[in-house]
Amino acid sequence: MNIFVIIPAWNEGERIDLVLKSLIAFDYRVVVVDDGSTDQTATVVSRYPVTLLRHKINRDQGAALQTGNEYALSRGADIIVHFDADGQFLAQEIKDIIAPLINDDYDIVFGSRFLGKESRMPWFKKNLYFPLARLFNRLVLGVKFSDPQNGFRAMTRRTAELITIEQDHKAHCSEIAAKAVALKLKTKEVPITVIYHHFGQGFGGGLKIVRDLLLSKIIK
Repeated sequence: MNIFVIIPAWNEGERIDLVLKSLIAFDYRVVVVDDGSTDQTATVVSRYPVTLLRHKINRDQGAALQTGNEYALSRGADIIVHFDADGQFLAQEIKDIIAPLINDDYDIVFGSRFLGKESRMPWFKKNLYFPLARLFNRLVLGVKFSDPQNGFRAMTRRTAELITIEQDHKAHCSEIAAKAVALKLKTKEVPITVIYHHFGQGFGGGLKIVRDLLLSKIIK
């Protein structure tokens, strides 16, 4: 099978080296979308046998993932995996997240930090940010997944053709989940490990996600 791993990267020159080292040990087709980086991201990526796509300007994570999806589909992808550039996820767990697609005919699989594996989550995220995000997803989007904002996921070719990522920024996680539910796709969550190097989205970032999702619903 043609399994593509799409990595959106913005100014990840210091971390993406270790990520790519871990990924090239496996038989995946790795695609890095350099999202207008101003550091050495592209230089580091060019040292590896992977595909490098580049945005001239920073368009943010959702847009980079859509660029990667379109490229993978044009190159005959059977399965597309979304994977972060900052070392939070483990390459060896890709096999776990694609297994339900291959063995059990699932359409899309989402990684979850809340199904038993250790993630050493910051207190703020675990006890305030994510409970509020879960509540928003349930009430507004009809999504009942345990992890409301996780960038580690895998989907079949058909799913990637059905779901176009329209949220250029960080709201794409909720958008993809909501569209999967609305399309009545066969979905599953699997436990994953998350290694925290930094705090990532704070409360302000969460409010921006809510704003973007609400605006998209109003416009439609």
